[in-house]
Amino acid sequence: MAKRTAQDIRRRNRFDALRCAFAAPGPVSRQEIAAATGLSFATVANLVAELLEAGVLAEAGHEDSKGGRPRARLAVNAERGALIGIDVAETSVQVELFDLALTVLRSVRMPLPQADVRPQDVVEAIVAGVEGLADATGTPSRILGAGVSVPGHVEREGGVSVFSPYWSWRDVPLRSLLAERLPMPLYLDNPLKAGTVAEMWFGAGREVDDLVVVTLRTGVGAGIAVDGALYRGATNSAGEWGHTCLVPGGRECRCGRRGCVEAYVSTRGIARTVRELDENSPLLDADEDAVVAHVARASAEGDPVAVETVARTAHYLGTAAADLLNLFNPQALVLGGRVAERLGEPLLRQTREVIAEHALPATLQALTCRLSTVADNPVSLGAATFALEGFLDDRETFGTVAAGRRAARAARERTP
Repeated sequence: MAKRTAQDIRRRNRFDALRCAFAAPGPVSRQEIAAATGLSFATVANLVAELLEAGVLAEAGHEDSKGGRPRARLAVNAERGALIGIDVAETSVQVELFDLALTVLRSVRMPLPQADVRPQDVVEAIVAGVEGLADATGTPSRILGAGVSVPGHVEREGGVSVFSPYWSWRDVPLRSLLAERLPMPLYLDNPLKAGTVAEMWFGAGREVDDLVVVTLRTGVGAGIAVDGALYRGATNSAGEWGHTCLVPGGRECRCGRRGCVEAYVSTRGIARTVRELDENSPLLDADEDAVVAHVARASAEGDPVAVETVARTAHYLGTAAADLLNLFNPQALVLGGRVAERLGEPLLRQTREVIAEHALPATLQALTCRLSTVADNPVSLGAATFALEGFLDDRETFGTVAAGRRAARAARERTP
């Protein structure tokens, strides 16, 4: 494990301070940030000064401090710039424009070809979406960066899609291809990491430091946060839980193996469960994504095939999740993605029951299980947060601010 540098520590502290401003229901004081983060007041004061000078925070009034100097209240400066979050999925690309407070300003969805999707198809869809949103703002220079979520294994530093199971891509230099067309900083990662970062900044991660975020879509995986930091693993491939074996010799998975978790709890896996229960079920009269919506509606109406489908999905999910929870012992398990959104509380409740049967007592002691409460699309939001984190880590911006403050301090000290 690489040794953390002073810059790494300052970067983490900067993130933590700003996350407090995002989490607060209104403007927040330096004292409240210090209390929430556990950082010293002097450290917080320095971090806040940097964020104010960089325009990321702005003063938003003052509060009475019981006879002392009034305390300044601080809020995120939403107008400092814009961020873009991009969710590349199997059949479409969603591109969203956010202000610096991570509020969605505009959104567009670009279709992808039905088969044989090439890297250039994805590049063209992303560029068309970004250019359309940038033109709509009238001020494309305000865009501070764009985060791109790409399914599969992503080498984040080089921006390479090492492997995408949707299209069997291997070693596609996606960031380089996009950089030829888009004049802004680009940050690539996958949906597991994006969904977890969204939870850390805007969801369950505001309340706990150790969490597991299970994403249930066409693909399935787990994002992991340990001690308030995203866990990536040695090669940024941590979280590929969807391709761990649940049923030896079971269903064939699109990765080529058999019995993977994904083959049972993804949209495709749920459609397969319906088919195994009743190959003539009217619930199957749609694409796999829509089948999940049909199952949710029919289950609420008491349809036996739909009810049993939810029960089996919860059984598979809870059994696999129990092992994951035993390994990481988080404070929270969050279920997100289209499957969790649509199957909702019935899936959550039954999954909890299965986890309780299989997880160790110590694992369950501090655990809460919940559905994601992050609004809209957590993946595009998390991708935009990658861009925000990149901006906050920008040496040109914050190095200049810090150098200026050091120079001013030295000048004051030289003044007799």
